[in-house]
Amino acid sequence: MLTGKQKRFLRAKAHHLNPIFQVGKTGVTDNMIQQIADVLEKRELIKVSILQNNFDDKHEVAEQLANGAQAHIVQVIGNTIILYKESKEHKEIQLP
Repeated sequence: MLTGKQKRFLRAKAHHLNPIFQVGKTGVTDNMIQQIADVLEKRELIKVSILQNNFDDKHEVAEQLANGAQAHIVQVIGNTIILYKESKEHKEIQLP
């Protein structure tokens, strides 16, 4: 689990990022989870946006994505989810 200090640090790092995945009306799919896991291995920190035509609970969507990709939920704010997963090969972010 991430500490409050680590989450604040990651939120600051994620502030300038643009969402690179969108969860639409079809919801979370296995293919989407696999792609997110692959991108997290390269980038470590990503944003995912939930489109307005998705009527699932945003916190449930965040849980599904995080559990599927073995990532941490940094924040769910508005319709945006910030996910973090420490990279094995491309480690760039040093947590406090």
